[in-house]
Amino acid sequence: LIEGWHKQGGAVAQRVALADDITRVLAHTDLDRMWQKDLRPMLVPRYPSSPGSLSVQQHILSTLRALKAGWDVEEDRFQAYTPYGYMNFANIVATLNPASKRRLVLACHYDSKYYPPQWHGYEFLGATDSAVPCAMLLELARALDQELKTLKDSGPDLSVQLLFFDGEEALHQWSSTDSLYGSRHLAEKMEKTPHPPGAEDTNLLHGIDLFVLLDLIGAPTPHFGNQFPNTAQWLSRLQNIERRLHALGQLEDHPTEVQYFWPGLPVGPVEDDHKPFLKRGVRILHLIPTPFPAVWHTFEDNEENLHRATIQNLNKIMQIFVLEYLKM
Repeated sequence: LIEGWHKQGGAVAQRVALADDITRVLAHTDLDRMWQKDLRPMLVPRYPSSPGSLSVQQHILSTLRALKAGWDVEEDRFQAYTPYGYMNFANIVATLNPASKRRLVLACHYDSKYYPPQWHGYEFLGATDSAVPCAMLLELARALDQELKTLKDSGPDLSVQLLFFDGEEALHQWSSTDSLYGSRHLAEKMEKTPHPPGAEDTNLLHGIDLFVLLDLIGAPTPHFGNQFPNTAQWLSRLQNIERRLHALGQLEDHPTEVQYFWPGLPVGPVEDDHKPFLKRGVRILHLIPTPFPAVWHTFEDNEENLHRATIQNLNKIMQIFVLEYLKM
């Protein structure tokens, strides 16, 4: 074990991808494929323990397990007490290379907010909240499959991990005990798991180089501000990638070079799945728009109100961010 390996995060050397490399990599991302294969299967009520939740779980599991990169995919199943009694929850953890000491974590929640049937007969689909972020992570893994396989085969100390949380939403009314069921459980579990295996003083949380949480994505013109000064450099990095892709003509419906990422815009803290990790000292980059989308927690948070160009632009930016972070 290298002394202080878990303190290296945030100082990863960056390699700026050349324009030809960017064009080649982004040729593999396909919004229509993501929309049909990943997004639409998730646009169902999927509150914890529901039939929709089970179908979405199986979709995420089967998609990741079919990729050539050979992800290690685990199900973190548990029971927790809720205002409706004990319920079953399931997080999904996909690690590209479990042997790597350090991980870039990309996270989202796949559950949707529960609305009792008497709510006018409508179904809450949570398109931005958070079907789109989940679909984006699956599309990232699919589009970068060959690049990630090459990375894994080289056996580096830094890899990537995808977290799909259950139970982010309150089931009755938001509180410290009625919210964040999946992330609270997984953060505690990771804190108790030695990493690397057999270590006496470091655990899986020490292995998280940077925890990037995506939430409420899919509406037009999102603005991502700076919640945490200690990760502002990565928000600046995303802004830099946005500028470069704009200059290359890779972004649609993107009139000026900076639309999305604003490291100079301080925003207040938001309660979300990063919180149990933040309180344990993990570095957080929280990609949630300020203000929230107008459709937040309404029955209008559906496919019809999504903005395809914004989603594809963010797909491209995130894919280049991941490859450059991993120094490819």
